Amino acid sequence: MNRRLPAFVAAALLAALAPVSDAAPKPAYDVRIRTTEYGIPHIEAKDWASLGYGYGYSVARETICVLAETYTTVRAQRSRFFGPDAGYSYRANGSTVNNLNSDFFFQQIIDERRVEKLLGGPDAPKPQIRDGVRGYVAGYNRWLASVGGAAGVTDPACKGKPWVTPITEMDAYRRFYQLALLASSGVAIDGIGAAQPPSPAAPATPVDAAETAAALEREFGRLDIGSNAVALGKDATANGHGMLLGNPHFPWIGSERFYQAHLTIPGQLDVAGGSLLGVPIVLIGHTAHQAWSHTVSTAYRFTPFQETLVPGSPTTYLYDGVPTPMTSRTVTVDALTPEGTVEKRTRTLYATKHGPIFTSLLGIPLPWTPATAFSMGDANAPNFRYLNHFFDVNQAQSARDVLDSLKRNQGIPWVNTIAADDKGEALYADISVTPHVTDTKALTCGTAVGQATFAGLRLPVLDGSRSMCEWGTDPDSRQPGTFGPSSMPSLIRSDYVTNSNDSFWLSNPEQPLEGYAEIIGDERTERTTRTRSGLVMVAEELADGGRFSRQELQDILYANRQHSWELTKADVLTMCRAFPGGYAPSSNGPVEVGNACDVLAAWDGRDNLDSRGAVLFRRFWTRTIAVQAPVLANQQRAPIWAVPFDAADPVGTPRGLDVANPLTHRAFGDALNDLSGAGIPVDAPLGEFQVDKRPDGTATPYHGGPGGVGVFNAMNASWSATRGYVGPLQHGSSFIQVVSFDGDGCPDARTILTYSQSPNPNSPHYADQTRLYSSGGWVTSRFCGGDVRDHALSTLRLTGS
Repeated sequence: MNRRLPAFVAAALLAALAPVSDAAPKPAYDVRIRTTEYGIPHIEAKDWASLGYGYGYSVARETICVLAETYTTVRAQRSRFFGPDAGYSYRANGSTVNNLNSDFFFQQIIDERRVEKLLGGPDAPKPQIRDGVRGYVAGYNRWLASVGGAAGVTDPACKGKPWVTPITEMDAYRRFYQLALLASSGVAIDGIGAAQPPSPAAPATPVDAAETAAALEREFGRLDIGSNAVALGKDATANGHGMLLGNPHFPWIGSERFYQAHLTIPGQLDVAGGSLLGVPIVLIGHTAHQAWSHTVSTAYRFTPFQETLVPGSPTTYLYDGVPTPMTSRTVTVDALTPEGTVEKRTRTLYATKHGPIFTSLLGIPLPWTPATAFSMGDANAPNFRYLNHFFDVNQAQSARDVLDSLKRNQGIPWVNTIAADDKGEALYADISVTPHVTDTKALTCGTAVGQATFAGLRLPVLDGSRSMCEWGTDPDSRQPGTFGPSSMPSLIRSDYVTNSNDSFWLSNPEQPLEGYAEIIGDERTERTTRTRSGLVMVAEELADGGRFSRQELQDILYANRQHSWELTKADVLTMCRAFPGGYAPSSNGPVEVGNACDVLAAWDGRDNLDSRGAVLFRRFWTRTIAVQAPVLANQQRAPIWAVPFDAADPVGTPRGLDVANPLTHRAFGDALNDLSGAGIPVDAPLGEFQVDKRPDGTATPYHGGPGGVGVFNAMNASWSATRGYVGPLQHGSSFIQVVSFDGDGCPDARTILTYSQSPNPNSPHYADQTRLYSSGGWVTSRFCGGDVRDHALSTLRLTGS
C-alpha cells in the first residue's frame, strides 16, 4: 500500500477490499438516485421498499412544505396549527374549506378507522405497494432528519414550523384516501364537517329545487380543472407505431401538483412520468412500450340522497315507512385559540345508511331542515383499488394491458384513461367508479331537487326514503352499487382517440360512443370549443393521408390557437366595423372602438407571447360566454351563434356569431372597458400582461390561454378589474408529455413540468422548467439506462434500515 495515502483513505480502501461476512446485516433500503436536467430523479432500487425510500427522500427534498401541510390536513390538525376560523382552497375540485370543518371531516375518518379497514379488506394494496409505502415514509423521514428537522428546511413557507414533522405509514395512506374522495365527498368536506341538526321547532322551509339546481350548475360550470389527451395509433403516425400527448390542466399551487420521476427495479419495473404529491407511483407516464394519460371524466362519483325526516325528530329518517335513527359519532379535535393555547372542540356528526349528512356542496347550501336532510352517497368511499390499478399500469406494456387493468381492478376514481403503445393501438376508456343509477332510476327516484339537477347537470338526487331508489349493481361490477365495465365506454382504434373533458361521445367522431347512462356523460350534445379545437387539429394533420411525427404532435399543444376566434372571426370583424359612429354599447354606456377592429384583423389568432389582440378577444369571448351562461335545460339560452349545434356536424357546429344580437354588441363594449380599466392597450402583446408572478418576486410570462375560449394549451389566469391578469397562475397545463415509440424499447419522449419541480424559492428547480416552457422549450426524457447515466448531473447512493 502506498504509504503516502492519508490514514483515513487507507482504512477506507482496506474496508472496501475486505471480504463481506455472510453474517453482516444487509441494509433494508438500497437505492441509487441519479438526477438529470431540471431536477428529475431517476430512482433505481433493488426492491419496492428501496424504490419508495428513494422516492420519499427525493420528493421531500423538493416539496416538503406542501407535503407537510397536506399531512397536517389528513391528520385533522389544521385548526391546531392554522386556527379553526381560517381555511384553505382545495384547488383540484374548486372548493373552499374551513379548517375546523375539515378537521371534523378527517377526524371522523380516523375515528372510524376507515383507512385501516380498507387496508385489511379484500381489495387492499398489494404487498409490493405496502413495501413501497413503508420505504416512502422512511425516505421522507430520512431527508427531514438529514436537514435537522423543520429548522433546517430552506423553504420559507414552512421553515421552523411545528407542523413539519416525520410522517407515518397511516399518514401516507390517508393522503391516498383523500385523493380517492377528491371528486365525491371531497366537494362536500365543508358541508359534512359543518352539518348539525336543526331545532325540531324550526320552520320546515322546503328547498327551492330550481334555485338550488341553478346554483349548483353555475358552480360546477365555473370549474376549469381539466385536461387534454390524444392517443395516436399506427394509421396516424409516420412510423406506424403509437404516440401519445398527455396534457393535464391541474393546479400549479398546492397539494395536487405533479412531481416528475423515473422509477426502476431491474427486471421488474421501468416507468417514468408524473405523480400527484404524496403518491410514490407514477400516475401519468410511460413504460418501454406504452404511454398513458388521464383527463377528468364527466361521470359523477356520488349522488346525494334526500332523506325524509320524522316530524319532531330531525335525526330520524323514514326508510320504506319505518322510522330509522341516524347513526352519530362525536368527534373531537384540537384548535388554536386567539391567546395561542390549544383547546378541544367537539361536534357530533350524523349519517344515514346512504352516507354522512351534509349541508352544502361546493358552497351551495343544501339545508338540513326539520323535514328533510341530504346524505352523501359516495361510490369512492370504499375504493383503494386505484393503487393496485396504477401498480399494474406502471408495468403494463400495451394499451390492452391498460384496458385489462381497468376492467380487472375497476379502481379509477374520477378520470378517463387514454393510452397508446408501440404496436400502434390507441385506447380511450372511462371505466371508473360510478354509482349505478340508470336514467330510468334517476327520473323515477329523483326528488324535486333531483329532477332539476338531473335535467341541468345529469346529477341525480335520489329519494332516500324508498329502498327501490338504492343504487343498482351490474353482474360484472367488482364493487356493489357501481356500473361494471360492460356498462362503461371504451374504445380501441388504430387511428386516434382523444378527450378534452367532454364526455366519451366523440372520442373519435368516426365511431361515436352511445347508449350509456347520463350519470356517466352526455351524448349528441354540443362539445366545448377546446374539445373541438383538438379534434380539428388532429383532423387537419391527418387530411389527405397525412401522418403525425412526434414534433407535429408537440406542435398541436404549443400552437395556442383560439378556436372560438376561428369560428367567429369574420362575424366579429363585421360587427366591430359596423358600430354606429365607431362606438360600441357597454354596461357603462357607449365606448369608443378606436383601432380595436384593426388590431383584431391583424391578430394571428393565437395566444403566443407576442400575440396582439389575444387579450381583447379573450375578454370579449368571456363576456359573450357569460351571456350564454349555463342554465337549466328547460330555460332558454341566449342565441350567440349564427349556426346552432347540429348533432350531425358536432365538430363544425355551432359556429359564427349572431351579429344582430345586442347582447354580443354590449359584450364587445364591456371587453374594451375591461382593458381600459386594467390599463391594457388593445394592441398589447400577451406576454407583457400574462405573467406568472410568484410570492418571492419571480415573474415569468407564459403562453397559452383559457380553455373556455378554445385554447388547447389551457392556462386559466385570474382576472382583476384593475390589474388585468394577476399571478401566481392558479392552474392550467401542468405535467405535459409527448411520447412516441419505434419498437426498440426506448421511447422518444419530450416532457415539460410547467411550474417546475419545486415550490421552494431557494431550490434551483423552482422556476427552471417554467422559464423553459415560456420560451417554447421541452425537456428531452432520459429513459434508457445509458442515456440516464450519460446525462446524470449528480448521483446519490442511499442505504438505510
